[in-house]
Amino acid sequence: MRARLARVDAVLIQAVIAAALSFAHLHDLASAAGQAGWKAWAYPVSVDLLLVAAWRRLRSGSSKAAGWCWFVVALAASLGANVATAGLLDLDDVPAWLRILVAGWPAVAFLGGTLLAHTAPAVEPVPEAVEPGTAGPVAEPEPQLPAPHVPAALVTYARKLADEHHVRTGSPIDRDTLRARLGVPAPLADAIAARL
Repeated sequence: MRARLARVDAVLIQAVIAAALSFAHLHDLASAAGQAGWKAWAYPVSVDLLLVAAWRRLRSGSSKAAGWCWFVVALAASLGANVATAGLLDLDDVPAWLRILVAGWPAVAFLGGTLLAHTAPAVEPVPEAVEPGTAGPVAEPEPQLPAPHVPAALVTYARKLADEHHVRTGSPIDRDTLRARLGVPAPLADAIAARL
């Protein structure tokens, strides 16, 4: 337990460090692209929230294509900012295309977050209308199959198997074991077990 806790702590520390560095790079890029004050701080939050929303969608198992799509978009934004601020881009002279991308990011993040957070509810079947004063729709009873005929020789053989099983294991034979040993269908095994 302690080794697992240490491993989880190491992973958590690594995640916090990576998130802080990525957060700082996104902030620096947004600031260099003309987003001042609180706006520059909102960009990294926006990217990280879209990543989290996409990850949650992937983990939920529903509509994974949308989850992967928005996860890649948010990851590209985060990775792009990390690479751009690593000295490959002059932050004092940001190109116009990058300013356009930064300015357009809020609309992209809003669209992605909304699509990930709100899914169409599943359509439930409409219950059958019941007229007033009636008890409702009457369900037809399931047909009862007649009990299968069990030959006496098969019952004798099953008793022998049950006795051997009891001697070997110390417990009575169960229906599934009896069925497997005899190689018969479940209804026949039930009928045989009832006669033991």
